[in-house]
Formats: sequence, C-alpha cells, structure tokens
Amino acid sequence: MPLYTADALILRTYKLGESDRIVVFLTRDRGKKRGVAKNARQSRKRFGGALEPMTYGRVGYVERERRDLVRLEYVELLRSPMRAMDADALGHVGYFAELIDEWAQEADPNETLFRLGVSIVDAVTAGVPIDPLARYFEFWLLRLQGVYEPDARLSADARGFLDRARASSPFAVAEVDTPRRALRELEAAHRALIAMHLEKDLKSVRVLRELRR
Repeated sequence: MPLYTADALILRTYKLGESDRIVVFLTRDRGKKRGVAKNARQSRKRFGGALEPMTYGRVGYVERERRDLVRLEYVELLRSPMRAMDADALGHVGYFAELIDEWAQEADPNETLFRLGVSIVDAVTAGVPIDPLARYFEFWLLRLQGVYEPDARLSADARGFLDRARASSPFAVAEVDTPRRALRELEAAHRALIAMHLEKDLKSVRVLRELRR
C-alpha cells in the first residue's frame, strides 16, 4: 500500500469511536478525501493542531482499493487561519470550510477550488477584513461552480465591489471602500443563491447569525 502525499485543506472532522477522528480534506491533485486519524482524540503528538478547519498543510495517507476511508498518517501544518482571530473571523473559517466541503466532489480533482481555498487562508492569516473577504469568497465559489447569477437589484456600491472582486485577489478587498449596507446586500444575495443550489441552509450560517446577536 503506497503512501500518498499531497497539499491539502482540512475541511471537517468527526468523532469515531473513543479515540479516532474521521477527517475530511481536499487535496490539490486527487480531490476530496475522507480518512481515519488514529488516536487523534487521545494524543496531540501525531497531528497537533493540524486538524482544525481550513488548515493548509502537507498530508500523508494510505489508500486501499474498495475502501471508502483512507488512513491518515500525518498532517504537516503549513498555515492555519485559527490563530489570533476574533470570534467573527473564527465563525467564518467554519463557514468557508463547510462551503468547500459541500461543493467539492469525492476523489474529483478541482485545483481551481483548492487554490481559492488556500488564497482565503492566506488572506485570513494576513488580517484581511472578514466581511468583504467572505463576500469575495462567496462570489468566486459561485462563479467557479457556474451558478452565479447577478442580481439586477443590487446597488451601485455592491456592483462596484463585485467588479473589483472579479479582477483582483482576496487581499485587494481590504483596499475597497465598500459601505457596510452594500456588503449586507451581497451577503443576502449570495446566501440565497447558495441555499437554492444546495437546497438547504448551512449549519455554519446559523452559527454566524448567533454570533451577531
């Protein structure tokens, strides 16, 4: 059984038994995978803090034929957005991870989606304001999936933000002076599109609503 190594984004983890975790991660070249991290709940020596949502790292795993779960051997942490953040940014990290998980396909490489996720990690760790960054991420995620539909009712400020987002990196949104009301317009429009295409509301959206109260 060969050991595969790949750049990856950690998306979610679930408890398995008394000591293990199931880890959902998106690789650059082999798509989304689900693996068992042995003893991840009992000892931090092997994985440390590398299993948090949107951690970017180098993973090693063993994959067997006709097995749905791979065996995760290690995660070498490269960058994590979970450090030195406020509660709102922390909630959005879970939101970004859930959205990628919902749209990424099992074992189907999608380097463009992977690169979008990594760019968001870099922007969060660099301190880019979370509200415009979230609108940027939603816009590009919907565009990459081919389901983005411009809303003709958006204000000029909201349309201006999208024009800038279409032609720039996530770091540039920090330089866009967009009124808060325009960002809220975009949030409502994007969330409606996401819910329509996924045919459900995301758990992380409910968490973000609670944080705002």
